[in-house]
Amino acid sequence: MRIGELAARTGVSVRLLRYYEEQGLLEPRRPAGGQRRYDEDAPAVVRNIRALLGAGLSTSAIRDVLPCVNGDGAVAACMLEVLEQRLDLIDTQMLALGASRVAPAGIVAAARQETGTAAEPVPA
Repeated sequence: MRIGELAARTGVSVRLLRYYEEQGLLEPRRPAGGQRRYDEDAPAVVRNIRALLGAGLSTSAIRDVLPCVNGDGAVAACMLEVLEQRLDLIDTQMLALGASRVAPAGIVAAARQETGTAAEPVPA
């Protein structure tokens, strides 16, 4: 299939499909005419790329783990380490955000107390 058809079938722009190719995530064939031709499994590959991007993986990480993802999006054990590292990073970021939230929450609580505004709890 051509790039326009792949874009239509996946809802991903032609420009983004070219970017995926530049990043080594999507590999079209180039027959003698030079136009990109994608295999029938290309829509599944694009869906997997989108899912992995949505999970917060970088394109370089996706390039490494994409061979471990089958057509229906199930992942093989070879991807486990990368995903565990991503989870660790997210946990670290969440802890840092929680800690940085303490100061502004205290300021809001103090300002409410000074102004006599109802002391609504500041969501955690």
